[in-house]
Amino acid sequence: MNCPRCGARTIPDGRFCGACGFRLSDAPPSPSSSNTSFDPDKTIVNPTSSAREPYSFMGGNDDAQASSSFQAEQKVNNMNSPSYTQGGQGGQPQGGIHIDEDSRGRGSGYAYEILHQPSFSLAVLRLEAEQSIQAEAGAMVSMSAHVELQSQLKGGVIGALKRAVGGESAFISTFTARGATGELTLAPGNPGDIAALEMRNQDFLVQSSSYLAGDANLQIDTTWGGSRSFFGGEGLFVLRVSGTGLLLVSSFGAIHRKVLQAGERYVVDTGHLVAWEAAMPYTLRKAASGFFRSFVSGEGIVSEFTGPGEILIQTRNLEAFAGLLRPFFPTQGSGGSGFNFKIGG
Repeated sequence: MNCPRCGARTIPDGRFCGACGFRLSDAPPSPSSSNTSFDPDKTIVNPTSSAREPYSFMGGNDDAQASSSFQAEQKVNNMNSPSYTQGGQGGQPQGGIHIDEDSRGRGSGYAYEILHQPSFSLAVLRLEAEQSIQAEAGAMVSMSAHVELQSQLKGGVIGALKRAVGGESAFISTFTARGATGELTLAPGNPGDIAALEMRNQDFLVQSSSYLAGDANLQIDTTWGGSRSFFGGEGLFVLRVSGTGLLLVSSFGAIHRKVLQAGERYVVDTGHLVAWEAAMPYTLRKAASGFFRSFVSGEGIVSEFTGPGEILIQTRNLEAFAGLLRPFFPTQGSGGSGFNFKIGG
């Protein structure tokens, strides 16, 4: 359902709107003649099949094209409207994390779709002529022959150094379609999901390993994540992404969305964080009260957030997964030559 005050999408059985704070229990029930209602923003599913109907950028049935074009036009009009570009009334930022639920839409000069979710997601973008998109170095899977790739230091030398220290590439890749519409596909290095976030004059903090791509108009800076985050295995820095436009974030595993009410406190393992609202206060601390208890619990450093706000959490931890595989990797022999393989116990 949508909030009756601001129109933002709300979570099922939620008591408050994450965007404006409106108490949903105060809203009058909406009349309905059946158990289902038509929502133009939701994916159309064939009742006889569990698969989602394919979305085609080019070619195909004329009626399907017209319907897709109409829905895409609605989205780009919404993204260019004053309430979107200025963040609502008075130019104030809109709250909440706006995820495109059908994983497709349009931005300024491009269309996008996320395929093969949630295990091996692929972002497919169609760039209009002379339009650009920025992505993490090494994220490109394929592209049209006339799409031009340029790599540059994002944020100058200082910004590049901070990204390098944070474990990310010092370079950002910019893809531009030259002379005609072009296709670009992107994917993260690890298996998992991709979420399309529609930023509306907002600030998000993104785990450095989760940033995949974004609108060329977004401002990306590297900020201090706290010294404890280094010992938590997540690096010293996180990315601050600001502005209006599309932001693609990736996860190891699926993405779980957590909405916090005002004053609500919530603890997340640092290895499971993907992104969160920058205005939401958080602290880094040990998982348990004592150092020994925290060590033997295997949890290490955790982040404690205080609402209101939203967090995106990945269901798997890449560092923990690497630890599971470590016994099966070849190990250096004590004599300094060759490798020994551990088989069985």
